[in-house]
Amino acid sequence: MIESTPPGARFPLGSGRDPDIGANSLHNYQLTPNPLFSLVVRESPDGTKQPELVLEKSLDREKQRNHHLILTAVDGGDPARSGTTQIKINVTDANDNPPLFTKEIYKVRLLENVPEGSLAFQVKATDGDEGTNAEITYSFSDIASSARQLFTLDSRTGDVKVTGPLDYEEGKYYEASVEGKDGGGLSAHAKVHIDILDVNDNAPTISLLPILNPIPEDSVPSTVVAVINVRDRDSGDNGQVNYVNDNAPTISLLPILNPI
Repeated sequence: MIESTPPGARFPLGSGRDPDIGANSLHNYQLTPNPLFSLVVRESPDGTKQPELVLEKSLDREKQRNHHLILTAVDGGDPARSGTTQIKINVTDANDNPPLFTKEIYKVRLLENVPEGSLAFQVKATDGDEGTNAEITYSFSDIASSARQLFTLDSRTGDVKVTGPLDYEEGKYYEASVEGKDGGGLSAHAKVHIDILDVNDNAPTISLLPILNPIPEDSVPSTVVAVINVRDRDSGDNGQVNYVNDNAPTISLLPILNPI
């Protein structure tokens, strides 16, 4: 019996047999009390009594997948005699449960020097159904082209791997949406937030802007002769630079902070 069977559905059961006749013949049927099922006895024109099982409430395979009932046939004799049979009901799955991700938002932090091919993280969804209705396929439902070149999602396992060179200086943050779809077409979605962390992979660069060229020999001390610009593309302490003057005291350096 499929779990999506609507309440009120009827299922004819086999009729009992009693070789006696008259009042001693088959008189009625009884069903063990059960909140989900009831019994209706239908009488045909020839007087044969046909029991029918009636579903009273909705089934839920995830709560109970098997039901065991006892049908009793009673004759009209005095004393009454009876016979019993077991009714075994197996509830088959209907795709009534959508997938559910373990997190609504997956927050990930990756160093920019993570090797290509490395496992970055995994998304995971579960499904209360069974069989193909519980088989989940993963995919990116919304992802920028720049991120698609850097990350791949395994449709079967949910593994997200790094497939391109990460560079903090080129991209510090990526966002994507992932979809998990079961075999019956129901789906769920989750967000992915990826922060790229800086490593000290950039050497400082120096540029020189001469102000006096050539320098007159009569230049007085403290004359500014050139502007030296030093930059480092890294962040935080990795982007801080210190000046080392190997020409002191002939030439001195006057630091000027440029808030770029």
